[in-house]
Amino acid sequence: MSETRELILEAKHVTKRYPASGDRMLTACQDVSLKFYKGKTLGIVGESGCGKSTFMRMVVSLEQPDEGEILFHGRDISRLKGRELRQHRQKIQMVFQDPAEAFSPKMKVMDIICEPLLNFKRIRKSEKEAVARKYLEMVELPGDFALRYPHSMSGGQRQRVGIARALVLEPELIVYDEATSALDVSVQKTIVELLVKLQKEKDIAYGFICHDMALVQSLSHQVAVMYLGSIMEVLPGEKVASGCRHPYTKAMIDAVFDLRMDFDKPIKSIESEAPSPLDLPAGCPFQNRCPRCMEICRREKPALRQIEEDHQIACHLYGQQGEQR
Repeated sequence: MSETRELILEAKHVTKRYPASGDRMLTACQDVSLKFYKGKTLGIVGESGCGKSTFMRMVVSLEQPDEGEILFHGRDISRLKGRELRQHRQKIQMVFQDPAEAFSPKMKVMDIICEPLLNFKRIRKSEKEAVARKYLEMVELPGDFALRYPHSMSGGQRQRVGIARALVLEPELIVYDEATSALDVSVQKTIVELLVKLQKEKDIAYGFICHDMALVQSLSHQVAVMYLGSIMEVLPGEKVASGCRHPYTKAMIDAVFDLRMDFDKPIKSIESEAPSPLDLPAGCPFQNRCPRCMEICRREKPALRQIEEDHQIACHLYGQQGEQR
């Protein structure tokens, strides 16, 4: 994939910390390096609090990293300010988890969709309704929804409006932050199908945040598995179920309930609790929950290394060539 597709954005060794009580620091993301390619989806999956949303907020310039770089077409955007930052925001957009909170209840749908275009003076006010109808139809909603208010629409319809609003600036990258988790399963399926269709038509790069392993692997070309702020494994989406190697990724796969699963095989849960991000242990962050923890895991944090093409892992069980120890 990396050889045939244009690299849109690359995060290099990104770390984000927040001050906490008692003069402590909470490390939300630690040494994260990931890439986004044109026309492809990078899915980030992990338990709540793993840092996936914090990372994506840095990608869309809502947060600044404390360390590392975020390169958009080779230019570091992590320190942009003022007019430069405002102009850059047109190129990367975000769709939030709950559109009811992302929209003003006093604005009509056409105002919600066209607000970004008006902010950048790309259309006149007289063009709002026509433009809104065009993008509503693009996300498979009737054009006359332009005159509605968000409260008169279902959750799935509001999320389609959120997608339309993200599309109007014709961005190169769209980040979806748990954009389907609040929807019914049947509605979730239609939204995912819409996202796939739009990506093929417009050749947009996607970042997809999710805690549902089954959903993220079905939608993503590349999947990054995060745990307590660190990347545990990165591999192609179609190989997640059959080719994952990290004990944490395997544990997440074993915990998935699916109608096509083997019901003779028990569903396994991940034993014990994750440590506090305020008190991370030395060594591998997954050590206290890993059934294959070794002495080196308690002393030394494993580096993320490539073991196969498009497959990286941070685990002491595997050497440079992917051989198991």
